[in-house]
Amino acid sequence: MTSSGSHSAGSSALGYLYQSQWPLVDLLRRAFDEPDASVTLELHDDVAWEVDGTPTELLQVKHHVATTRGLSDKDDDLWRTIRVWLDARRSDDPSPPALVLVTTATAAHGSAAGQLRPGDSRDPEAARVLLETGARESTAVGTKDARERFLGLSEPERRAFVARIRVLDGQPVIGDDLDAELRRSLYYVLPKDHETTFVEQLWGWWHGVVVALLRRTRGTVGALDVKAKIDDLRNSFAGDNLPTLVQRDDIDFDVETTYSNRNFVEQLRWIAFTAKLLQKAMIDYYRAYTQSALWLEDNLVALDDLERFEADLKDEWERQFEYMTLKLSTDTDDVTREEAGRELFRLVTERSNVRLRAYDEPFFTHGKFHELADDGRVGWHPDFQERLQALLLGGTS
Repeated sequence: MTSSGSHSAGSSALGYLYQSQWPLVDLLRRAFDEPDASVTLELHDDVAWEVDGTPTELLQVKHHVATTRGLSDKDDDLWRTIRVWLDARRSDDPSPPALVLVTTATAAHGSAAGQLRPGDSRDPEAARVLLETGARESTAVGTKDARERFLGLSEPERRAFVARIRVLDGQPVIGDDLDAELRRSLYYVLPKDHETTFVEQLWGWWHGVVVALLRRTRGTVGALDVKAKIDDLRNSFAGDNLPTLVQRDDIDFDVETTYSNRNFVEQLRWIAFTAKLLQKAMIDYYRAYTQSALWLEDNLVALDDLERFEADLKDEWERQFEYMTLKLSTDTDDVTREEAGRELFRLVTERSNVRLRAYDEPFFTHGKFHELADDGRVGWHPDFQERLQALLLGGTS
């Protein structure tokens, strides 16, 4: 059974996540009419729209799993939001920002919130009267301070304050609904048959932006930033291009614990790779292996394409391996043989001209060579075949 405390914590977590995801959808909605607008997170408010560093809209973003919830004149959400805006209110501001309540709840029929929706039926004066009535009649302890402070304003101040409020109710809830709204905004740019991968890539980038905004390592993000990222993603699906689906930051496990006993790592130890280079090799292996699987799953490449790419890599290795062995003799010392193996690795990984279509990320070529080495199809040390056979038979290397 789920406790009320864990339910509350889960709802709060969803609320915070919604505050971070909803602005991307809103940026795309506004992009055509307001290309120069930018957004901040929890600097001026939950979310704020800026122009030239000045907030033009302060947004309070409220998420409720139960979308049937109604927003009445005595609603806690409404009055908690008003309290936040009263705290931020500056009576000397000649051009105060708009106050926007974004909520998944729906304004009750005939309510103040309903009168404050954008559109031709908007009536701030009627909303003010309803809010005043709700503030006087409510007995809720939690909203008492906000209601008293609102009523403590002069009538002209209340009129001006309410005129700044807009209510965007009935917004899509987090999950499939919000994802569907994002897809609608991207309808004309989504690559055919790869819509899900495209959207996942955009969300992944956006979450990185959110972290930077909250850590204050980035000040704002604008519609033009989002457009540039969408263009970049769209290009990665065009023609012979392929998207990078696995970033270094996606690795959330200890690669050394997972891969330290694999053949490809042992092969690198035989040519005296340092601990740092071994770690990078394990990361490249994971990224290339996982990315290949994701490409296949999303039909971005065919298995024949990958097999042909691997065959071309092996062919390139065979040529360079033969050149290496021609320079060595049977009595060449171990240090020289290790050096020859390291040079072979550099030649075939860093100078390879083999490409899978137009994809040229170095980690992918490196990682695919590690896959081949793990299977024993390629190797770096001149005696790698004998050493692998010894490992297979349980001997020492």
